[in-house]
Parts: sequence; structure tokens; C-alpha cells
Amino acid sequence: MKYAYLTRNVWVLSLVSLFTDVASEMLYPVMPLFLRSIGFSMLIIGVLEGVAEAVAGLSKGYFGRWSDHSARRLPFVQLGYALSAVAKPMLAVFSWVWWIFLARMLERLGKGLRTGARDALLSDEATPATKGRVFGFHRGMDTLGAVIGPALALLYLSMYPEDYRTLFLIAFVPGAIAVFATFLVRERVRTERPASRFSKWNFTAFAAYWREGPAAYRRLTGGLLVFALFNSSDVFLLLKAKETGLSDTGVVGVYIFYNLVYALAAFPMGMLADRLGMRRVLVGGLLLFAAVYAGMGLASKGWMIGVLFFLYGIYAAATEGVAKAWISNISARQDTATAIGTFTAFQSIAALAASSLTGFLWYQFGPLVAFSVSAAVAAGVGVYLARVRLQA
Repeated sequence: MKYAYLTRNVWVLSLVSLFTDVASEMLYPVMPLFLRSIGFSMLIIGVLEGVAEAVAGLSKGYFGRWSDHSARRLPFVQLGYALSAVAKPMLAVFSWVWWIFLARMLERLGKGLRTGARDALLSDEATPATKGRVFGFHRGMDTLGAVIGPALALLYLSMYPEDYRTLFLIAFVPGAIAVFATFLVRERVRTERPASRFSKWNFTAFAAYWREGPAAYRRLTGGLLVFALFNSSDVFLLLKAKETGLSDTGVVGVYIFYNLVYALAAFPMGMLADRLGMRRVLVGGLLLFAAVYAGMGLASKGWMIGVLFFLYGIYAAATEGVAKAWISNISARQDTATAIGTFTAFQSIAALAASSLTGFLWYQFGPLVAFSVSAAVAAGVGVYLARVRLQA
């Protein structure tokens, strides 16, 4: 069969991610507005989001390693999606600072809990020759939720302006659908376990995989993490779009457009990676990122922003799923969740530094310098990955 690699588990996990992203992305554009409306200062918002992302990042590695050592995937996936679903309506109940912190931490903890185990389940459904397609299909469905979610939020808020609390309750519905769908996943019995030791009380033990894993893993993820240190939040791209004269609606519209391009291109890019090789597609994506960021520094018209966000969607489709597929091919099957979890944990930490660095460069020297530095580093990492000796 032509699409036999799109198994039941791949379809279910992809739909679970789609519904979860619908719920999450309904709230992403309005979260800062809601927090400001209940009295949070920009400083507290920054601390909240920084801590939340740190929790998500570190927990990806920790729970990924735990999943490998327990030889189980599904409990981590089910509990992770359940925590994220429950956390959303919690935001509508109370406005206490510590309650909001708890809700955000639970939501991010849920993401960290499920990520490595879910990606390992996807890897188990594929062969080395179909990893790109499987991960690409999943990324496409996941990102489609990032198109539907903000669109629903815009529609609702256009009818009921500033009714944020009701929106949090509505977001629980697709989140709950995702949780129930996880019970349709069928986990294969696994007998092999990592040879390394694991302590449930050592929350940074996953970092040891950096030494224990294959040399090819360190070379690949090392290059990707250098890139992550300069790959700042998309907020800066949206700010640049605003500077060129786009309205607030236009800025949100271009963000939805980017996610739509990403969603539609992810599966074809995964197929291309399986056919041409992971290296070529990933390197091409990094060079495209360099071109987009160089163009962002110089863009002065709305149509330029539209073209650059289109290319940015192609870059994301060529790198996000392909990177995970390549990592899963390099690492041993019993270490898949640890390998992906460790990489995504370090990637989350690097992303925090990247946004701080870009913000500093923008403040001191302007957007042209900020974007040019990121473009130069991306091009350098692309050249490095094109030449370094790697498997797959």
C-alpha cells in the first residue's frame, strides 16, 4: 500500500497532537492580553513564561529517559496530554498569581512528560526509510492545529471582545478530545532496555546521554544546539512585521499563514528527506532560514513580509520533523525517547538564551543586526552539517 507507513498509531497520535495544538494555540495569542487584564506586569509575565519553558525543557529529557528505562511509552503520553488539558480551564477559575503559575507549570510539565515517549512511539511505527514521512506527517497535523486554534480565537474574540476566561473553558474541549483519543493508541511490548542506570530522583540524569550516546549524535545535535542559541522566538518576526506597517489583524494573519504553509509542507518535506537524505533537506532548511532572517532585516513592505513568512514556513517544515527523524535513526531503539528528550531539553534552554540575545542586539543595534547575526550563524551551522561525518 502506498501509505502503509501511516499506521493506526501514527494517525491517532497525529490527531491527538492536532486537537491539543488547537487548544494551546487558541490561548497563545491572548495569554499576554489576559495576564495584563488581571494585573500582571510585563516583568511577572516574562518570569512566568521563562520558568514555564524551563520546566517543559528539563522535563522532556527527564521523562524521556524514564520512559526508556521503564520500557513504557503510553502512560507518559496519556498523563502528559491529560495534564495539559486540565491546566487550561484552571486559568479561568482564579486570578491569584500562584494559581496562574501552577496552571502554567502543569501545562508545560504535561508537554515535557509526553514529548519523548510520543516521538519514540512514532519512531517505532517507522523504518529508517520512512522516518521522515512519519515525523513529517505528524508535524503537519500538529501544526494544522496552530492554524485552526488562533483562527477560532480570533473569531470568538471578534464576537465577545476580552472574554478571555470563557475562551480558556472552550479550549478544554479539544484538549479533552485529545486525551480520550490517546486510549486508542496501541503500544507494542518492548523487552530491551538501556544498559545505563537511572534514578527517578536525579532530574538531570538525562544529560549523561550526551556522553553515553553515539558520537554522531553529539555531532548532529551539537550543531543544531548552536543554531538554537541564535534561533529566537517568532515574536521578533511578528514585531518586524508590525514595524513594516501591518495592522494587528495583519500580524496575526501572517502568523496563521506561516503555520498553514508549515502544516502543508511538513509531510512533503518528510518524503523528500526519505528520498534525498535527511542531511540535504535539513541543511537546505537552515540555509533557507538564513535567507529569511537576512531578508527580515531589510524588509520594508508588507508584501515582502508575506513572502518571507511563506519561506519561513518551508524552513520549519524542512527542519523540525526531519531533525527528530534523523536523531531517531542515529540512536538505538531503546534510547529513542532519551535521545530526542535530551536534545529538546537542551534546545528549550538554548531558546531562552536566544530570545534574550536577540532582544539585546535589537535594543542596542536595531533589527538589521539582530537578524543578520542569526542568519550568519544558521548559514554556518548549515555548512557544518553539510560537511561533518554523520550516519544516516
